Amino acid sequence: MLQKLKKVDYVVVFILLIFMGVSIMAIYSVTTGTKFAGSHIKMLYFYILAFVVFFGLVLLDYKVLVKYALYIYLFGILLLIAVNFIGSDVNGAQGWIKFGGFSLQPAELFKLILIIFLTYLLMKRPKAKLSLWRDVLPIGGLTFIPFALVMVQNDLGNALSYILILLGLLWIGNIKFLHAFLALVILAAVAVAGIFSYIHFHDNIEKFLKNIGREHWTERIDPWLVPDKATAKASYHTKNAKLAIASGGMMGEGYMQGTSVQSGRVPYTYSDSIFVEIAEEFGFVGSSVVLLLYFILIHRMILICLECRDRAGPLLIVGVISMMLYQIFENIGAFIGLMPLTGITLPFISYGGTSLLINVASIGIVMSVRVHGHEVSEDIVSPAPQKMSATKQA
Repeated sequence: MLQKLKKVDYVVVFILLIFMGVSIMAIYSVTTGTKFAGSHIKMLYFYILAFVVFFGLVLLDYKVLVKYALYIYLFGILLLIAVNFIGSDVNGAQGWIKFGGFSLQPAELFKLILIIFLTYLLMKRPKAKLSLWRDVLPIGGLTFIPFALVMVQNDLGNALSYILILLGLLWIGNIKFLHAFLALVILAAVAVAGIFSYIHFHDNIEKFLKNIGREHWTERIDPWLVPDKATAKASYHTKNAKLAIASGGMMGEGYMQGTSVQSGRVPYTYSDSIFVEIAEEFGFVGSSVVLLLYFILIHRMILICLECRDRAGPLLIVGVISMMLYQIFENIGAFIGLMPLTGITLPFISYGGTSLLINVASIGIVMSVRVHGHEVSEDIVSPAPQKMSATKQA
């Protein structure tokens, strides 16, 4: 066990410890004197548990997870189905299963499950280019199932993360360049057409969304695409977030001195909007340091990916990187006008036990690849025995 722990990339561990300090300080800053006071202590407990999970996964060979990926996937699907019947509604999304004093968000958990499952499916394929009909479409269909289940829960942010994970793994899984190019063209065309239609046929789309019970989508999209038509309620969050980020300037207003975040004008500063707190109180410099830490973390994961000799390891790591990049870009982009507000948390910093555990666990799997990735194993998916050649038979 000691030999395995020596192989851990402790630069990554140090970065996680820095994130822990940043998270606890930021949460304490915006929750002191509010009904959420003490959340920083809970976050500390979450981090302690997360590090236990992290080192547990380091010691566990990641190939075991890939081997039983089908059963893990089915378990995750059952959780996503169950949450529609026994789940609790939080901020318009029925996506939480509560038991005792704890709560679990299956949509968050399924991001990691999907990475493991798609790795398993791609491991079954030969090393040649992926076939559109035999490989890409079936894998896409199995991704669409959880996507649809999470969309029913009104959790657009996590649902979109599944698509980004799929795209990242198909790319590293050796998809044909023509198929990748066509997919990007189609996605770009759909995105442009969707944005154009939303802007020019806003009233009709708003009425349609209201009829199907998705009127809150307009509250998230309007401030992004048609701010002049957004209601004061809809634009309140992003408008105040932009003002807070701008007021931070170069060096910030000082710890616990942020005018907007301390006054409560920016909602959810302890969770989804925690980047706004960092930007206002620590300015451009503090925000840049956070982004630099993410860059170093992803760079270290890429290095581990390049050093791995086993086929499953790089697939797992690219899945984790895809998930992380989406969460970082979506969370920060939502508060500077680049993306719509979807409620995605900022990895390792936003308050939330499920989100933190899943993100740290995913890094734990990456470290498992570093520790065990030099051991090439092709028995994760048992290949069909090859027939003996005529020469050998003779």
